[in-house]
Amino acid sequence: MTDFAEAMPHGDIHEVFPDVFFVTGTMKTVLMGSHWHFSRNMTIVRDGKDLTLINTVRLNDAGLAHLESLGTVKNIVKVDAMHGLDDAFYKERYSATVWAPAGMPHGNGLTTDKLLEPGGDMPFAGASVFVFEATKLPACIVRIAREGGILVACDALQNWVGPDAFFSDESRKTMTEMGFFQSANIGPVWSMVNEPKAQDFVRLRDLPFNHALCGHGVPLRDRAREAFNARFEQVFGI
Repeated sequence: MTDFAEAMPHGDIHEVFPDVFFVTGTMKTVLMGSHWHFSRNMTIVRDGKDLTLINTVRLNDAGLAHLESLGTVKNIVKVDAMHGLDDAFYKERYSATVWAPAGMPHGNGLTTDKLLEPGGDMPFAGASVFVFEATKLPACIVRIAREGGILVACDALQNWVGPDAFFSDESRKTMTEMGFFQSANIGPVWSMVNEPKAQDFVRLRDLPFNHALCGHGVPLRDRAREAFNARFEQVFGI
């Protein structure tokens, strides 16, 4: 068996929209020579009895039991190169299909089983994908054609309005100073690494959506498009 990362503290799974679930957990990592300890989110989409996990977070035994009560894990979706710590755990446990855009790196010997590309096959009904074309590393956003459009992003779009219970004191201080805690934000470290260009956000601006579920922060309901488009205008002048 692969030596997977242990389950770290997390909250309960909540149904945020019909058949769309959300759970917040913990991430500990070293970035730019510093130790970071902050929260991250997993989105779970149910299509019939099949479950798709986006931005995986390993759950403890009770959390896995809750997950399995919702349906059968069939798909794992990796939308950003800077996430994926727990993808291999779910792949081995459930023999799930791994979806990712072209060129996506993986850990633990994992590979992409099916490409996520516009107009291609999708992991569940009503899904489509927006792929960034000008970033340094592969990244995409999944759109769910429910509730007027739900975007599931990772680091590109964030909605961290403040630190939560899954932060260390040091990371809370550092990330406050770095400007992480803003509604409808473009990820600061993601931007530093990927050097995003306005051309991608012009395309993203035109997508129809009402809500956003991001890899970091709380769900942004009803006004997500308005809020993120205001951010795109602020950052890129578009």
